[in-house]
Amino acid sequence: QVQLVESGGGSVQTGDSLRLVCAASGRTSRSYGIGWFRQAPGKEREFVAAITWGGGNTYYADSVKGRFTISKDNAKNTVPLQMNSLKPENTADYYCASAPRGTAAQAMGVMKTYNYWGQGTQVTVSS
Repeated sequence: QVQLVESGGGSVQTGDSLRLVCAASGRTSRSYGIGWFRQAPGKEREFVAAITWGGGNTYYADSVKGRFTISKDNAKNTVPLQMNSLKPENTADYYCASAPRGTAAQAMGVMKTYNYWGQGTQVTVSS
């Protein structure tokens, strides 16, 4: 199994930045990459960004391109998500998840691809 723990959430103002971190442990060798998802109140969970452990290939939802940056630290098994120019509509619970080895690149943005999930961290952006 792969265990995932998110950190870094909080309450900020419009235009502020936050840096979320996903820490992976356990059988991380079975993980192909990490994705970040979010779920706003009353809405479905949606893809935000993803990165592969090996090649560092990155994937972003159109809504966050240019404002959010995903990266990785293979030595620490962490995946930060830097979020800049935050907006009230970015308010949500943010989750990281692990995609298994063998995942196709085009599947990295698909929620059902991921087989391990963290508990989430809350982000609130006020106007």
